[in-house]
Amino acid sequence: MGEGLGFYKEYIAGMMAGLATVAVGHPFDTVKVKLQKHNTDVQGLRYRNGLHCASRILQTEGVKGLYSGATSSFLGMAFESSLIFGIYSQAKLFLRGSLPDDGPRPEIIVPSAMFGGAIISFVLCPTELVKCRMQIQGTDSLVPNFRRYNSPLDCAVQTIKNEGVTGIFRGGSATLLRECVGNAVFFTVYEYLRYHIHSKLEDSKLKDGHLVDMGIGVFTGGLGGIACWSAVLPFDVAKTIIQTSPDKATERNPLKVLSSIHKRAGLKGCYAGLGPTIVRAFPANAAAIVAWEFSMKVLGIKRD
Repeated sequence: MGEGLGFYKEYIAGMMAGLATVAVGHPFDTVKVKLQKHNTDVQGLRYRNGLHCASRILQTEGVKGLYSGATSSFLGMAFESSLIFGIYSQAKLFLRGSLPDDGPRPEIIVPSAMFGGAIISFVLCPTELVKCRMQIQGTDSLVPNFRRYNSPLDCAVQTIKNEGVTGIFRGGSATLLRECVGNAVFFTVYEYLRYHIHSKLEDSKLKDGHLVDMGIGVFTGGLGGIACWSAVLPFDVAKTIIQTSPDKATERNPLKVLSSIHKRAGLKGCYAGLGPTIVRAFPANAAAIVAWEFSMKVLGIKRD
């Protein structure tokens, strides 16, 4: 795997996983971001629930509205997934060294996933800031004076012009926390589920079936995604608030932001967008794992 083009194949497979994630999950993400922004404002709740939010977007903007900010999301997720899956695979291979391949090891999985998460947080922060700012505007936006951007590029340029280069990295601490913890949870759940399911099928005729492999990928990736987002959603809420606030002097400590949200909206506020996030987590992460595993097979990469 580490010879010749094998090193790069891991990153190509990861890129395909990212594209699949956005194609399936972006509409749910748009609903999540709008709920996080508007339902934690001091003015009170804006949307009754995720379904109400989605229906408002469809009524006023159509399907296109659900894919607001998708351009930066496709670019960001393709690059991010390429890095996270590639770095994770390479770090895991390095840490395993000469240890026997006798199943998943948390002392290998967790640091590999957290290392990858830390690296990609620097890539994700600017792209997600642009994505979130594009998502909360639109004809259904309930913040009438909020700045309108013509495109993701316009959003990035205006952000840098008004807030400086550091402005595009607003929300970096929250992104770092979310990615380190989230990826550690995701890959741990995914690896253990995958190992135990394949162990049960070791002597079965179904072991080498393509549909069975796809089914395992859907199940393990989906549950891994649900576990991941259940653990890190509060960090994601803090990130959205920090990145979409029009005030340059807004609080940027994610823990202080969450404390403020909890005071005015309770635990429900810290988990704003939970519905669409969980609904999105299963299909989006299932698509990512299926695309990743399929790409690795096509590219001739052997899984441990």
